[in-house]
Amino acid sequence: MNKKKIIATVVMIVALIMILVITLNKEEEQPASGFEAHRIVAHAMGGINGYTYTNAWEAFVANYERGTRVFEVDFLLSKDDQLVARHEWTGNMSKLLGQLEVLPVNKQGVALDYEEFMDSPILNIYSPLDIEKVLDLMQNYPDAYIVTDTKEIQPDLIEKQFTLLTEAAQRRDPALLERIVPQIYNQPMLDEINKVYSFPEVLYTLYQSKDTDEQVIEFVKKTGVDITMPVSRATKRFVKQLKNIGARVYVHTVDEEDEIREFSRMGVDGFYSDFVPENDLNNLRGIR
Repeated sequence: MNKKKIIATVVMIVALIMILVITLNKEEEQPASGFEAHRIVAHAMGGINGYTYTNAWEAFVANYERGTRVFEVDFLLSKDDQLVARHEWTGNMSKLLGQLEVLPVNKQGVALDYEEFMDSPILNIYSPLDIEKVLDLMQNYPDAYIVTDTKEIQPDLIEKQFTLLTEAAQRRDPALLERIVPQIYNQPMLDEINKVYSFPEVLYTLYQSKDTDEQVIEFVKKTGVDITMPVSRATKRFVKQLKNIGARVYVHTVDEEDEIREFSRMGVDGFYSDFVPENDLNNLRGIR
């Protein structure tokens, strides 16, 4: 074979290899679908009129209309063991939600019973939510997803919360459970939740976790959960390690465009935010 033929053959082989690599990359880069198609998680149903932590009906609707489809909801047990959307039972939260004049002094900073909670408007105009009203929203907005923030780490309380949630959804339509994404706060909590229901998506949130990066990585390899973490923990190295084993990575809570760009370049997939809706994220330059 003369020199020209050898060169032509080599060029052809290289071209075929390049075509194969491009084809494989395109196959790997298929657009995400379902829950994974969305990059903004509205923190506590998202901010509304400058207010945060409301977990209110109106906050959901306002942020949905701005393109957001994934909503984190804080769930707590009321004094009479009903599942309601509240971030914490503290006096500071009563103040933040504008309820100091609505609630008597002895009801500020303590767990309310169900009727007291539902009869206490947020900031005088917004509507509190219980699990039934959250499910109303999910049925009325069938492309919306809920991420739970249930706070509790005691096994009996985990079981109680997720039993109430699961049974409420199953009474209406079991398919609703496919659009609910639990957050877990430690590794054993995954087994506790799975005893009640095996959800298709689970996020391991690290804000309470004492696990090292290496322990988190091993847990992801074993279980396939995705990760959300405070921005303070999201180092370039840790994010890369998580991405290399197939995890989706979220950070919280981010409201500044420059910060979103920075973490996006780092490889972060999604952002919990009070005030950045999905539509605005899609319009940001420098977002991969």
